[in-house]
Amino acid sequence: SATRLKAVEFPVPPLDEQRRIVEILEDHLSHLDAASADMTRANSRLDFLIEAALRSQLAGSNEFRSLAELLEAPLANGKSVPTRDGGFPVLRLTALKEPGVDLSERKSGAWDRSAAERFLVAKGDFLIARGNGSLRLVGRGSLVRDQPDDVAFPDTAIRARPRHSELMPEFLDLVWNSRATRDQVERVARTSAGIYKVNQSQLEAIRLPVPGIELQRKMLDAIMEVRATRDATLQAIDKIARRSSALRRAVLAAAFEGKLTGRQSDNEVIEEMAHEA
Repeated sequence: SATRLKAVEFPVPPLDEQRRIVEILEDHLSHLDAASADMTRANSRLDFLIEAALRSQLAGSNEFRSLAELLEAPLANGKSVPTRDGGFPVLRLTALKEPGVDLSERKSGAWDRSAAERFLVAKGDFLIARGNGSLRLVGRGSLVRDQPDDVAFPDTAIRARPRHSELMPEFLDLVWNSRATRDQVERVARTSAGIYKVNQSQLEAIRLPVPGIELQRKMLDAIMEVRATRDATLQAIDKIARRSSALRRAVLAAAFEGKLTGRQSDNEVIEEMAHEA
């Protein structure tokens, strides 16, 4: 309440001391802000790394085909089922992640296996998001990389089953989420009530670069090496970001406990407090 808030007491040093504390804080925090800006720039560059590598691999490739020509079976929409404890499992839209479909992201639906039979997912299936509030995410695809137990895909996704003799599922996963394909998807997406959506006809017309299978394998190997380097760098950046956050908390704590002097010894105090936290 306002009354209790007004009664809260806190230390108020003289104005000169307040100015000194703020000056020291700004000096320490400015270094952390600069480091954070560097990490943000590094993240942005890493986002383009895979894209640049793919463009390099595909340079000179002029064989493009529509998705419809490359499917083992027609695209299929999932099924909408209400939740019911103990029912047959169905994936959630949140299961569609960049590394691959997360088979643990599921709910129990109000149906049985016989009703879910034609919606079961298999290793190599490619699931595409039918709708999203963000244009950047509608039509994003995710590959079922592992052999799943019995689980169905939801009505919020469209299933694509590539013909393996012409299109490797892993290669489809790579090129589908590339900028060139995203441009096509975003051009045809339509919005209704704030939700962007795509349908089967629109997706079937998307044109993809399709080199021979052996060349697809070679490209995948090259891209996987780049991706491994990117992922290792992202892990390092994440570790630095966590340390930066701990240091920021330590700087504030040290300042309000009167432990900062504006001298070199401040760094030792901050490091110690960050370690204790």
